[in-house]
Amino acid sequence: MSATAPQERPGRAELGRCLIASGALRSDWAPTFAAVDRAAFLPDVMWPFVPAERLRRHGGMPSDRAVTVDRRTDPVQWYGYADSDISIVTQWDDGRHRGHRPGTVPTSSSSQPSVVHRMLGALDVEAGMTVLDAGTGTGETAGLLAHRCGARNVTTVDVDPTVSADARERLRRQGLYVDAVIGDALGGHPAGAPYDRLLCTFGVRAVPAAWLGQMRAGGVIVMPYGTHYGNRDAVARLTVHPDGTASGPFVIPVEFMKARAHRLQWPDAEEYVTSWPAPARTGIQPAQLADATFAISHAVPDIVHAAHTDPDGAPAAWFYSLTDRSWAAVRWPDADGAGEVYQQGERRVWDAVAAAYGWWERQGRPGPERFGLTVTPEGAAPWLDSPDNLLGGPVGVAENAAVFLGSRACDPPPPGAG
Repeated sequence: MSATAPQERPGRAELGRCLIASGALRSDWAPTFAAVDRAAFLPDVMWPFVPAERLRRHGGMPSDRAVTVDRRTDPVQWYGYADSDISIVTQWDDGRHRGHRPGTVPTSSSSQPSVVHRMLGALDVEAGMTVLDAGTGTGETAGLLAHRCGARNVTTVDVDPTVSADARERLRRQGLYVDAVIGDALGGHPAGAPYDRLLCTFGVRAVPAAWLGQMRAGGVIVMPYGTHYGNRDAVARLTVHPDGTASGPFVIPVEFMKARAHRLQWPDAEEYVTSWPAPARTGIQPAQLADATFAISHAVPDIVHAAHTDPDGAPAAWFYSLTDRSWAAVRWPDADGAGEVYQQGERRVWDAVAAAYGWWERQGRPGPERFGLTVTPEGAAPWLDSPDNLLGGPVGVAENAAVFLGSRACDPPPPGAG
């Protein structure tokens, strides 16, 4: 079988139609989508993240979400994935990975086209504007921006020398001679400043002061932002003010690879759990906790959590404070029954999480689109509905969510629990 591109790419045309129909691709971006082909920025060997339903149809296991595809041996399948609205891993384990099988941790990728174009739409960038593209990756996003704004107006930065070099070569093959820089994108690129727009394509846990300092007043930053509470982020669209602060709403929920400097070192349970306290009870169910993840993640500072299933089949969740050795664990031994709460330490971790959940319920169960972020030199503070309605102080809201939410710091027992 030939390893060249199919003469016709009906999948790419269909992808464009679907992106326009869904609203992800604005009509004014359609010429750029047509001119800048995602496939031109993908390596021969890649690992698409395939939806579980599609994987089952092809005989795969739902747990094995990343599949290996090689353009040289199966170009039809390779282009089929390239022209699909899915994310594709292009590097594992910071480049240490070898071989064709998926690695352990994905560390560079081609993002889902619908997400890429929604972020570009939020960026509201026009021809002639200067843009900093933080996180070069495959180079596709820099290519899209170059087609829109002019290549000389785009600077793209990536910390990985190999990733950057490969992207630079792909861009040049397309005649898109952007300034591709090797460096920590969290520090921006002062030589090209000031910028009208900044697009970040990796998840951040803090907004770098360097970004604010390198933007023009009125400039826009679009970035995936979240906390260590979980992996889910949301894209924030921040407008930079003349005083060097910035604020704006979250626009879409996403899940991006994290900046290398913002990766979490997971707590060691043995350093936290020194004894096992007597249990309390909670009426909050695992599904309710999951529904409130975004709100809790921004309402309770410096906490990480993980949900899992115990060997006996009972759902469970662990919560660890990142500021001290406080922790909490909850398990639900009976379906739809009361949960057993164990917590220990100066920070009453579960009390804070439960208070945040109660607050979220009273606010009408708001989704990410009702939240926003204000960034000052002191840090970032989330808000609900308006910048005047801050959840708390910069970088961390409050030490105990039960305090700033004005809620009692204990979770009431479920009905009928005594």
